[in-house]
Amino acid sequence: MIFIHLSHTDLDGFGCQLLTKEYFNNEGIYLNANYGLEVKLSLKKITDIMKENQDEEIFLLISDLNLTLQESKDLNKNINMFNENGANIKVQLLDHHASGQKAADKFDWYLLDTTRCATKIVYDYINSELDGFSDTTKEWLEPLVNAINAVDIWLDHDTKNFEFGKVCLRLIGRATEINQILFAELNREYRCHLLNEAAKYIGRENGHILLDNDIHFIKKRFLQLDEKDDTIDNLSAKKLVNILDSKKDELTVFYKEHKGLLTFSLGSISIPANAFLKANPEYDFFVDISRKGNAGFRADGKVDVSILATKMAKGGGHPNASGARFEDFKETIIYDDVKKFIQRKLKEIE
Repeated sequence: MIFIHLSHTDLDGFGCQLLTKEYFNNEGIYLNANYGLEVKLSLKKITDIMKENQDEEIFLLISDLNLTLQESKDLNKNINMFNENGANIKVQLLDHHASGQKAADKFDWYLLDTTRCATKIVYDYINSELDGFSDTTKEWLEPLVNAINAVDIWLDHDTKNFEFGKVCLRLIGRATEINQILFAELNREYRCHLLNEAAKYIGRENGHILLDNDIHFIKKRFLQLDEKDDTIDNLSAKKLVNILDSKKDELTVFYKEHKGLLTFSLGSISIPANAFLKANPEYDFFVDISRKGNAGFRADGKVDVSILATKMAKGGGHPNASGARFEDFKETIIYDDVKKFIQRKLKEIE
């Protein structure tokens, strides 16, 4: 069976995926999306996956996201079409946002319950509709689920859970050390790791305060590549360069005889770009483009990136540091679309 789980991008959304990762032993295809374009593109990607795997049994779970009525109709139509052609696809949506009521009224796979957060709905679903968690797993998971539930639907009368949930909310909301779009899988692993670590504090006296005190060190331990300690900024930069190095083949673009690295929505690229170019002398330039089409160019003396910025998007700057804005860039969350766009622009330079 292929398990696919699409969830939201906040504490509640990642709480849902912590549960399914625990239940399915990390097996499956995981995606995260915010509303609007991200949901549409994620559903398209899921439809493509289902189309390519029609001979497999597929279980699609959507959590902490309310689909529009049209999105629900389109998804239902596609799944029915696949199933009528011999596929075996099951979909289940578990959510708590009242804005999804119209879709919930129309489709039996759309479970809407405004009295529980999505993490708690998923937890209860696994324990009632699937084989459920072991008693040992429940011992550490259930208190965390209750804390997420308390803060997500604002159960401020439950002071202990609410206060712990508040710390978790900030823990996940500020886990920005690993880019969520470019390195989605590692970012998801990072956030689930933080929640796993947080669960160790919930049964302790003043656990929320102890967790709050230790967040910095919990993050550093995940980011460390070896036993050598450093500031969290330096550890993050080293981790980033390590990730970029491991993925550089798929992130490579070309300008004439020059080799460059293209990142997407990385932001603040001066330090990581410089570190990457020094560690990888075969690369001559570094480009990062935002979701809105703003681009930063960096080099290390081998390519004048002010020329690239000027000719590609009427930008400019210095030979080793320039910027531009692509007016014809279409917003997306798909890296391959960005790469095709930038590579085409580089090839058009005379």
